[in-house]
Amino acid sequence: RLLIIDELGYLPIDKEDSNLFFQLIDMRYEKKSTILTTNINFSEWDSVFYDAVVANAILDRVLHHANVVSISGKSYRLKDHMKATD
Repeated sequence: RLLIIDELGYLPIDKEDSNLFFQLIDMRYEKKSTILTTNINFSEWDSVFYDAVVANAILDRVLHHANVVSISGKSYRLKDHMKATD
């Protein structure tokens, strides 16, 4: 029922995979829940998917009923390391 996609855009997504990702999102659109995590701004998704049309179609479906949570600040994963070097 719930699909979680972590670190979207961390690894390159080629044109064929972009199309497949759109199909996945489209199949789930308004039917099932999806959680995406990414550090890529929405305005930069064209570069992630190498096609502005596909990126906009994905964003249209993802953001239609979305709750967007923006997190800023220092990395949680580096918190202990940063304390050790301070």
